[in-house]
Amino acid sequence: MQTSFAEDQLRDAGTARANKILRACVHCGFCTATCPTYQVLGDELDSPRGRIYLMKEMLETGRTPDAKTVKHIDRCLSCLSCMSTCPSGVHYMHLVDHARAYIEEHYQRPWHDRALRWMLARILPHPGRFRLALLGAKIARPFKGLMPDARLKAMLEMAPRQIPPVSRNDDPQVFPATGPRRMRVALMTGCAQKALNTEINDATIRLLTRHGCEVVVASGAGCCGALTHHMGKQSESHASAAANIRAWTAEIAGAGLDAILINTSGCGTTVKDYGAMFEGDPLEAEAARVAGLARDVSEVMEILGLTDPQHAAPLRVAYHAACSLQHGQQIKDAPKSLLKAAGFTVAEPRDAHLCCGSAGTYNLLQPEISGQLKARKLDTLAATAPQVIAAGNIGCMMQIGSGAQVPVVHTVQLLDWATGGPKPAEL
Repeated sequence: MQTSFAEDQLRDAGTARANKILRACVHCGFCTATCPTYQVLGDELDSPRGRIYLMKEMLETGRTPDAKTVKHIDRCLSCLSCMSTCPSGVHYMHLVDHARAYIEEHYQRPWHDRALRWMLARILPHPGRFRLALLGAKIARPFKGLMPDARLKAMLEMAPRQIPPVSRNDDPQVFPATGPRRMRVALMTGCAQKALNTEINDATIRLLTRHGCEVVVASGAGCCGALTHHMGKQSESHASAAANIRAWTAEIAGAGLDAILINTSGCGTTVKDYGAMFEGDPLEAEAARVAGLARDVSEVMEILGLTDPQHAAPLRVAYHAACSLQHGQQIKDAPKSLLKAAGFTVAEPRDAHLCCGSAGTYNLLQPEISGQLKARKLDTLAATAPQVIAAGNIGCMMQIGSGAQVPVVHTVQLLDWATGGPKPAEL
């Protein structure tokens, strides 16, 4: 793709990167075949290729974004299926993130949109505040029919019926390995996950220590920054990321780390990109080192191998591949291989590459499109006749679990059960 940025524009690192990405695009349109929003809406401007044209024009002219451009970029899930498909290696993720930051800086959204985004940014990355919000949603759910905005109704519908107890395992501490130590790892306990499902981190710690890992929950680590990053709130997302970088760097400099483990794949995609996020920043070297150590829990468990996987019932498991895992991190086989090694029968739904519609805050900001994608995903999962659905991302679990007819659990919960841990409460 030809571009015509001025020399003074290209002095900005973000614009220079966007220019390089745009020039890699050859307009082939392969991305439209695997884009969930194009599948649902059928509009070229709701495909990666169409959005690339909109972003190019907006960034080249340096103009104030118009409502049409913002609408179509807002409709992007950032599922990154287009990056798995693209034969030219167009790094769409960095391009759309830059465009969102540009929109956040230059576009005045309607007041109700600004208020909603402000509220989400102030609540979701903070587990204590999120718990209070979930309690409020539980009380307000019977009155959801009175809500004037579909997005407010979506928030009430997504809130879990039961708010899980607080887990002390999320506090900064060290969990020693059972038997000889094979690895020393930091576990990212996250933010929203600590409010929505505390058992995921508990099961991860049991699984890792049972397989010879010393697990560290580092003091000062928290939200990865993904939720605010994808809303274009760059200063907030970078502040969250910087806190993690400093916390894990302190552990690396102390007793050392073999890996930084993440059990929420949306967070994993972001942490693995810290080096790019902090390019040109004083923290760039530390950010790149942290990104280089970041691993999804399934990657490390595949290396360690399952010990004595004979304790779970041989259930039929439908595996839902989170977009952030299969497209963002290109991890496709490890979770399925582990589940099979644990004695489960693994089934994959049709069109497994398509998003479930969760996508961070997408199901709250774009509930109608999200609902259509959710319905499609539920149908394809149900067609596999599963006894349980497994996924590696809390957002997907909440999205699918609110409509599935069978339990939805995290992959590590099944692996923990199979190797001697408790049976997941959902089962």
